Amino acid sequence: MRLTVTTLALMLSATAVSAQTTLTLYTSQSPEIAQQTVDAFMARHPDITVEWMRNGTSQLMNILTAEQEAGGIKADVLLVADSINLGTLKSQGLLLAWPEAPLEGIDPLMYDADKTFFGTKISSTGIVYNTRIAAPVTGWADLFQDANAGQIVAPSPLYSGAALIHMHSLLQDAAQGWDYYERLNALGVVPEGGNGPVLKAVAGGQVKYGVNIDADVLRAKRAGSPVEFVYPAEGATFFTEPVAILAGTDQVEAARTFVSFVLSEEGQKLAAEQGYMPVDPKVASPEGMPALSEIKLMPLDADRAVAEDVEARARFTEIFGG
Repeated sequence: MRLTVTTLALMLSATAVSAQTTLTLYTSQSPEIAQQTVDAFMARHPDITVEWMRNGTSQLMNILTAEQEAGGIKADVLLVADSINLGTLKSQGLLLAWPEAPLEGIDPLMYDADKTFFGTKISSTGIVYNTRIAAPVTGWADLFQDANAGQIVAPSPLYSGAALIHMHSLLQDAAQGWDYYERLNALGVVPEGGNGPVLKAVAGGQVKYGVNIDADVLRAKRAGSPVEFVYPAEGATFFTEPVAILAGTDQVEAARTFVSFVLSEEGQKLAAEQGYMPVDPKVASPEGMPALSEIKLMPLDADRAVAEDVEARARFTEIFGG
């Protein structure tokens, strides 16, 4: 009888182990935000263990390329900063489409038309200014005045994923295009680095204005920095931190469960708690941010951006040197 009971216990233990699914996530979220996201998901789905690796989006793309060349991509799910890199993976056949993804009520601007990647939150790029030394502005036209020469900083699309989205969105806008960058150049602005140094320079009073991300500015403002964010009247560019399932995954159902979670009301409320505007309009924006319906967003065709990226980077370098 003891042998039978022991054997049965071992069988039940083996069944429990086999029922536990492991999902591998590659993400460009900050470590703190990534851990919050994974913890919330696993609390809701304790049968799925998420192992995650965090790096910058460009570095993650390099890792995926190396893994593919070495025999197979290890990630099941990607949660990264911008849609252009995911559009590149899509063009290479590396993303799994999910036509039945739970997208009810979400604006089609927030996800790929072929449903290979899905925006999870909205981060807008607009204008940050120092409230102690700068006059308020309402848009790019107000900012690009001769009086502001030498008083504007901006991140580079050759370095920052958000700035890359910003560039392509502007280039696809008939009213902006390359005139935006030509005007920056005329004012002596040389875009470089990422969004962090831009915000630091404005908050520290080294310059009056910067091109920056709303969530970052809001966090700095709450911490006491003399900064304010402006959603430009001409339209704010935006990125959606899209989530995607890798085509080679053997954990399709678990991956879909993860995607469903970040798009669910619970997942969208978590995004708002983390300081981001949700893609689901039914979920309220964080305190200090407008509702999605209250701002004008500048759309982006990610497939077009992928096709034009090499030429656009070359033109940018021609204007600003480098």
